Formats: sequence, C-alpha cells, structure tokens
Amino acid sequence: MAEIFKSGVAKTKEKVERKSLLELRKVIQVLGARHLFTSFATFPPSVCFETQDDGEGVVVFLRQHPIVNLGWIVGALLMLTLSSVFGFFPPYANLPAGYQFVVTSGWYLFVTGFVLAKFMGWFFNIYLITDERVVDVDFLNIFFRRISTAKIEEIQDVSVTSSGAMETFFGYGNVFIQTAAEVSQFEFLAVPKPDVVGKILNRMIDLEEQEQIEGRVK
Repeated sequence: MAEIFKSGVAKTKEKVERKSLLELRKVIQVLGARHLFTSFATFPPSVCFETQDDGEGVVVFLRQHPIVNLGWIVGALLMLTLSSVFGFFPPYANLPAGYQFVVTSGWYLFVTGFVLAKFMGWFFNIYLITDERVVDVDFLNIFFRRISTAKIEEIQDVSVTSSGAMETFFGYGNVFIQTAAEVSQFEFLAVPKPDVVGKILNRMIDLEEQEQIEGRVK
C-alpha cells in the first residue's frame, strides 16, 4: 500500500524548503485537521509518499468526506443484527448447536471482512497536491494500488461541482482536473471544501506560469 503515513519529518526538515513551497505558504493558509483520519489538510507536517521527489512538499492532502462511509456503516450494523433472527429460519434452527456456532461465527467474520474492506478503501484512497504535481492514489485491494500523477504545468482546466442537499449541508463535492498528461482527467470525488481545493489549484497554476515566464527553477 502507499506509504503515505510514514513520518516525513526527517525527509523534509533536513533540507531547506524550496522557493516554490515558501511562496505557496505565503498565499495558502494552513487549513484542516492534523489527525490520522483527516480528510482535508494543507501543508500536512508528516505526510509523504513513496514516489515523492527530494524537496517535493505536499501542499494539500485529501480523502473522501467521512460522511460517504455512512451507507456501509448502516449496512454493517443491519448485517450484525441479522444473526439474532437466524433461529427463526428452519435450516439454521434444525442444525446442532456446534454447527450453529460455526455458521454464526462465519457470518461475523464475513461482516468484519466487509467492514475492513470498506474502511481501507476509504482510508487509503487519497488525493495529493504537491508543489510539482497532483497525485491520485487508488487503493484497489491489499495487494494492488494504482498511482496516477500529472505535473502542475500540465493542468489545463479545473472545475468544481457540489450539488444536492447532502453535499451542500456537509460541505463536500467533486473536483475535476483536465490535464495534458497520460491520464487526461483526475477526479477528486466527494472531497471536503471542493471550492477551496479549486482555488488552491488555480493559484498554483498561476504561480507555475509566473515561474516559467521569469525562468525560475524550484
């Protein structure tokens, strides 16, 4: 799985921050929570990833809003209550006590696996914006992940959508990024503060263009 929660302090603090990061800190506020389960944070102090370049800094850390987990949490609770009605069904009721224990235990193991799969899918599917690129980490299962990237200068368009009562009330939505990279579109789905993310990306694009015009390097 992507090593995004190993401490990046030693990796980033030993070297002086590059000029682009210093400039970004001047125009982008430090926002969001700093705990392990956060869904939105700017300049997270200890987040890094395995393909990160030396000196590259994470500007925005994102995962889907926690409210998206409500559906499977309710579903898991309902599945747990089903074991209490197994005795009303003749096939189960006619089984010996030992077999009933095995069936019930198997059902709880199934529900546990379901919960772990859903939680890990939410926890490890992340979106990163660094001072150099956007990164989309798709956690497909415990053995396989897909990491897609595009440089900031390759971004052609950024659009934000937030519709419906749930998205409006809880403050989350989608950010679509059109690029000239191998992956033509990045979709940051159901992320918190999509309007803020869009503004940050547009600001970073402007700074990148300004650097190229002035011939500056990171």
